[in-house]
Amino acid sequence: MATSTYPHLPVMLVDDEVQALDSFELALRSGNVNNFIRCQDSRDVISLLAEQESDVMLLDLRMPHLSGEELLPMVTTDFPHVPVIVITGADDVETAVRCMKAGAFDYIVKPVERSRLVASVKRAIELRELRRQNQLLKAHVLSDQLQNPEAFSEIITTSKIMRSIFQYIESIATSPQPVLITGATGVGKELVARAVHTISRRQGDFIAVNVAGLDDSVFADTLFGHRKGAFTGADQTRTGLAEKASGGTLFLDEIGDLSPASQVKLLRFLQEGEFFPLGSDVAKRSDARIVVATNQELETLQNAGTFRKDLYYRLRIHHVHIPPLRERTEDLPLLLNHFLEKAAKILGKKKPTPPEELLTLLGAYHFPGNIRELESLIFDAVSKHTAGKISTKVFKTYISQKHPAFSTDSKEMPPKETSLLSFSEQLPTLKQAEQLLISEAMKRSDGNQAIAAMHLGISRQALNRRLRQTGK
Repeated sequence: MATSTYPHLPVMLVDDEVQALDSFELALRSGNVNNFIRCQDSRDVISLLAEQESDVMLLDLRMPHLSGEELLPMVTTDFPHVPVIVITGADDVETAVRCMKAGAFDYIVKPVERSRLVASVKRAIELRELRRQNQLLKAHVLSDQLQNPEAFSEIITTSKIMRSIFQYIESIATSPQPVLITGATGVGKELVARAVHTISRRQGDFIAVNVAGLDDSVFADTLFGHRKGAFTGADQTRTGLAEKASGGTLFLDEIGDLSPASQVKLLRFLQEGEFFPLGSDVAKRSDARIVVATNQELETLQNAGTFRKDLYYRLRIHHVHIPPLRERTEDLPLLLNHFLEKAAKILGKKKPTPPEELLTLLGAYHFPGNIRELESLIFDAVSKHTAGKISTKVFKTYISQKHPAFSTDSKEMPPKETSLLSFSEQLPTLKQAEQLLISEAMKRSDGNQAIAAMHLGISRQALNRRLRQTGK
């Protein structure tokens, strides 16, 4: 089982007593903090910081040679980005005020309570991460460059929206905090989750599980495992996915379908970093990075009382929203070419040539199933293709079935609650309305009469006749 280093940069422990350093390190390790630099001589602190940047410093006030109170302003002046947590045995308000004015991040009185120390250090680490992410985002925006373009190679896109998402992912990838990925079905949420894992450079595995439909006991068994004899049929011990993903990434898809009881278990795991296998009263630890995805509106589920608010805010520390295909139609040429090539290779055929009107036809469809739907449609068309240019018949038939308004013989009316038109105070005449509809259909179809006719639910001949009547 791999274990990741946390935080990315070490925590510097400064105290002249070895026993105190051991105590700090032991307490922080219980909170999954495992990257340290220890310093017993306060005179070495500045040179150590110059050689090795730290995420946070724990500083004892009473030390020989150079006291912590003397050292504090030196650190905050030369290394203002490093949060300093002062540790002291003196419960003195005046000293505390002086330290806070000198730039201390926190002030803790000995004997140090473990939970208090861990919470303070993690807050300081989160502050450093936030600042680091802001700096990376700023650098990305200014340079408009990707540091890890290979990590996104499986996501076929030329969209500026997607590029900005990639830049955001690069800025948060090394953070150990959870990531919430939202977007409609078929937009590629798992590909994004894999990109997060790849850029994070975590040594453990990427493990994915779809939690939709899992009841509470199955969810607990899947994530946390069980001991032999924990229940009827448990003939041997099973290692849970949380343990297998330690040091790596645990991807939970369809998180919006998680039951309330399972939400409680997941929340505790996120907060404590530990879990209990079924049938065991001994806790296990895992530092797996949690990435979750959903096509549902979690805020709506919160309001309905089916998704916990505390879990939602814990999960969305980093939030990536993937836009639907209809909002990035500039990707259609790339995707069409990619899936034609992929389908031809898998089906053992020569890659077919798409007709010019195919892209216009696809661009006019709203693709509720997004990229996954487009891929399936192209595979079906290639499987029926024989030679030359690929026929648009398969695409037109499919779109007409999925979108009745595209059918030339459709008698189906839109649902009453759907408003397809909005009117001003002055109603247009029927002739004016017809001309406006024809003009809009021709605009959306890029001047292609066959596709415009599908939009309007009439034959191409009928559209052509109306165009001649209007002189267009």
